[in-house]
Parts: sequence; structure tokens; C-alpha cells
Amino acid sequence: MSELRTLKVALLGCGNVGAQVARILIEDADALAARTGARLQLSGIAVRNVDSKRDVELPQELFTTDAETLVKDADLVIELMGGIEPARSLILSALQNGACVVTGNKALLAQDGPTLYEEADKAGVQLSYEAAVAGAIPILRPIRDSLSGDRITRVLGIVNGTTNFILDQMDSTGAQFADALAEAQRLGYAEADPTADVEGHDAAAKAAILATLSFHTRFALENVHCEGISSVSAADIAAAKDAGFVIKLLAIAERIGDGDSGQGGGVSVRVHPTLLPREHPLAAVRGAFNAVFIEAENAGELMFYGQGAGGTPTASAVLGDLVSAARRLVLGGPQRTETTTGHVPALPIDAAVTSYYIGLDVADQPGVLAKIAQLFAEHGVSIEIMRQTIHRDAESNVESAELRIVTHRASEAALAATVEAVKGLDVINSVTSVLRVEGV
Repeated sequence: MSELRTLKVALLGCGNVGAQVARILIEDADALAARTGARLQLSGIAVRNVDSKRDVELPQELFTTDAETLVKDADLVIELMGGIEPARSLILSALQNGACVVTGNKALLAQDGPTLYEEADKAGVQLSYEAAVAGAIPILRPIRDSLSGDRITRVLGIVNGTTNFILDQMDSTGAQFADALAEAQRLGYAEADPTADVEGHDAAAKAAILATLSFHTRFALENVHCEGISSVSAADIAAAKDAGFVIKLLAIAERIGDGDSGQGGGVSVRVHPTLLPREHPLAAVRGAFNAVFIEAENAGELMFYGQGAGGTPTASAVLGDLVSAARRLVLGGPQRTETTTGHVPALPIDAAVTSYYIGLDVADQPGVLAKIAQLFAEHGVSIEIMRQTIHRDAESNVESAELRIVTHRASEAALAATVEAVKGLDVINSVTSVLRVEGV
């Protein structure tokens, strides 16, 4: 039997995920060689400080601060540094030098993915990024490969474990947002600065990637409408629960109209807190887990579920990409690159088609429901559910009514205009909650 070829692997970054990738490359070297037909030699690990303490014990001689030299001598480069620079420059250098690249950098892909895809195409090498979305869950390959003969119409995803944990805590314990966030930080699910997670930026970057693969068009972060969960209150959670819903931060990408024919249709890509009926599959996703729900014309409904973060689970996705790239280097043939085939326009949030959940505090007097129903009808928005609860103010002894309305699906623009008009009615004390609804 002939001796196996050796492929040099450069690792950029050695945080929670990078350290586990390095460990697996060393400990499972023989098994990986059997699967790829080549020895995957970890040639070095580029870090800012070679003396930093790490959770995984690795050979000290592997560490270097000279990432540029390490990249130039590699067959395969794994980028797990995060951020835009120097990650972007190092990836471009690797691609230009003919190395295949595996990355988990969703922020970079969402901001400047087209440049990287074009460079990979030009060099004829593979750029893979399964770890950029939903941790260990194999979602990008199924969209790109398994569903490539189908037509995806909608993707709904819980793609940020931190926010899912926080909302789940609020739902299951009645905790306020601040207390649920503090618990997430204590358990290591949330960073000291949780802004990227709780304001939806992390999920928005992943939404752009999912939309790009699902609809064969390049979508950037600027195409994603983004709202976080910091304004979701315990009262919102309780009201949703009482109405049979759960609140999740969803990344949504869906076709609206005939986007392929250019007759005014397109794709809406958005991230926002969303009410889901408790019987919807995504409603059962608890804790820090992730899930992606796909609707396709022929395959129907599919759901992918699993651990969305963590060093070892995410390392699994990185190693899957690495083995795939190494096999192609060994066997030859074209590298797997992006599958964009056209241009479907990204639509503004006003064009999205949604349902709304609207909470209203109204005067308890005859004719209130009729006034509200008439106003909805004037704006072309149909009411699906309306519930009323009477309550009495303990201090003033004045009765008022709480209305909870769920609409049928309509354009975001029509729904937003309806809510604004409702606020102007003289029988409305306050609009207590406005949230979008899916799955009804």
C-alpha cells in the first residue's frame, strides 16, 4: 500500500472551538487519514499570545504569532479568529495561495462574503463555512446539496442559543429579561457584553448566509431587517403564553411573489421576536439549542435540530468541512463553491407578509370592539382571534378591558399602518404589545 499524502493544516485562532479542532486533529489523526486518504498534519496554530492559558493541552511548539507565514505554507486553512480583520486578509491570502479554507466567521461572510466567494472561484479552491450557522447542526450542506433540485420557499430558524435560552427562561420561570440574561451569563451562554446576541446582530449575519444559499442570490447583512429581544417583557411572555403562544427570536428568509421572473417579487430576510403557536415544532426548542425549519415545494417541511454552540459541537462542523475539502484535494476535480445562479431582489420589511399579535388596553364601554374591527377592515387587515379580559384598577376602581388580537397574514406595511391608526382611537388607553406571528 502506498504511503499517504500529507496535507498541511493551518489553524487561525485557538478559542473554545479552535482548541477542540486542534485536539481532534491530533487525537483522531489515523481515523481522519482513513476518511480522507491523506494525513492531515496540523502545521501550526496562530494566536495573539502563545503563552495564554487554554482549556485543552496542546503541544506548545505548534503556537505562533506569525499567521501570514503559516497561511502561505498550508494546503488547508481553518479560520476561527472571528471579526473582520485580520481574518479577511488572511483568508484572501490563503485562497490566493491555492489553499482551501474552512471558516466559522458568520460576521465576515455576511459583510463581505461575495469577495471571498469570488476569490475562491478564481483560485479554483473550496471555501466552506458549515460552522458559521447553528453550530453542530448540518444545515448548510443540506440546503446547498440535498435541496439543490428543489425550490425552497421559506426558512425559519432559531440560530442564536443565547437568546433562545433567555426567552425560554422567561417563559418557563416568569423571569424578567435582565434576570434571565444574568443567568445566561452565569452559565456561560452569554458574553459579558451580550449586545451582538440580544440585539439580533449574530442571528442577522446567519440569516444572510441562510438566505444566500436558499435562494441562490447573494444577501448581505444590510439586506436583513434586524430587531433584538431586549424590549421583550415578562408581561409579553405571559400574555403570549396565555394565548397559546411562545416567543422566539427567529431568523426568517422567505420568497414573496414571483421573484424568479422579476415581476416585482423577491425575498424578505429578517430577524425579530416572533410568536409561535405552542404546537409548532420550533416552539419546543428549549434552552441554548438551535433549530432550522425549512419549507420547500417538493420536500415539504423539514426541521434540523441540535446544539447550536459550544467548542466540541461546533468543532464537529469544522472537521466535516475539513474532511470534505481534503478529499477533493486528494481525489481531484472541481472544488465546491457558492451556488448563486441569479439575482432575486431583497425586499424591505414593509413588503414582508406576516400576522400580528396586538395587545390593547381599551375603555370598557359599548361600541369599542366595533370601532376597532371597522378600523382593521378599512386597512384591509382581517382579524383571526380577538380575546377580551376585563380588569379593575385597584386605586381608581375604574374598569378597563384588555384586548388581544391576532390578525390573518397581511403585508407588514398594512399591519403597521393599522397599528398606528389604532393608537389614534379615543377608546384606546394604550397599545401594550405589538409582535409578529408565524405558524398560524
